[in-house]
This record gives sequence, structure tokens and C-alpha cells, in this order.
Amino acid sequence: QVQLVESGGGLVQPGGSLRLSCAASGNINVIRPMVWYRQAPGQERELVGVITSDESTNYLDSVKGRFTISRVNGKNTADLQMNSLKPEDTAVYYCAIDLHTGSVFGQGTQVTVSS
Repeated sequence: QVQLVESGGGLVQPGGSLRLSCAASGNINVIRPMVWYRQAPGQERELVGVITSDESTNYLDSVKGRFTISRVNGKNTADLQMNSLKPEDTAVYYCAIDLHTGSVFGQGTQVTVSS
């Protein structure tokens, strides 16, 4: 069974930065795509960015140039570096790993951008 653990959320002022971390553990021995989602109150979940097994990345248009996903030591990890944060980035951020049998999600971490 695969589990994900996320960390790094919190409160930050507009224009500030946060780094979220996500690490997979359990019965997995190959590198899989990993995805960051977010869900703001009253809104649908949206895909923020993805990193593939060969470490190519793709992002939601509204975060391009501000957010960066990277792996640590080529493992099933996905750090999300968020710069120039805006109030509209406020949401619960979820990490997910894409397995052959479906996606496994982390517990989510709150990011609040406010002055």
C-alpha cells in the first residue's frame, strides 16, 4: 500500500513564498508521475502541476512562472516551490501519485495568502 505525506503549508503574505513537500512510501519501486492539486472553499479541485517519471513538468496557466515542481534525489517525491503568492492561491493543496491502479492522495495542507 502506498501512502503520501505532505508538509509545508501555512500563512504567508502576498508576494511571499512557501515550499510544500510530498513523499511517497510503501509498496512502490518505480518512479511514477506525481501531481499537485488545490481546492479553494466552494470551488472544484484544480490541477496545479505535474512532474512525470522523466521529470518533465507542466503547470496550470495561472501559476506558470511562479510555481515549480521538483523531485528530490530522483525518488517518488514532489516539492512544490511557490513564489510571488497571491490571495487567490489560498487553498488546500493535495499531492497525488499516479499508479497503474489509480491515484493515491495525501491528506492535504492548507496554504493561506493574506496580509
